[in-house]
Amino acid sequence: MALKFDYSLNYRELDLRENPGLYRTGVGEQGVLLVEPYKSELLPHWRFRTPAVARKSAASIYKRFLLYAKAGDFVGMDMARKFLQMGYTRSRRYANHKSGKKYKGPVPDDKKGQSGSHGREVLPGQADPEKAISAEIF
Repeated sequence: MALKFDYSLNYRELDLRENPGLYRTGVGEQGVLLVEPYKSELLPHWRFRTPAVARKSAASIYKRFLLYAKAGDFVGMDMARKFLQMGYTRSRRYANHKSGKKYKGPVPDDKKGQSGSHGREVLPGQADPEKAISAEIF
């Protein structure tokens, strides 16, 4: 079972390559846009606009996954995995909802950062077949 992701840490100041013992995997993509220096290393490679862009992105992130594995860097490996997973989930979101918005209206203030509808209506789907192909690549 994954350890709960610790949102109480000061990720703006924390280098988890130097302090890997503080890392918690969490569930799914938790922390993917917080954990440094990995976010800064991986985010520039994360793209899914077209299948060609997604293919290059997925290959680049996977290459980094292998480099982290060779270095014995579990945190880096897990962060690369999260970026690959996020490539799939975000591509699927845009494949199903061209605007990228699944729900009508803003996220309630007390629910920001949490996933779910929070009582909001699901918007009708607008398929984007190109993004579906991007999702398959990831």
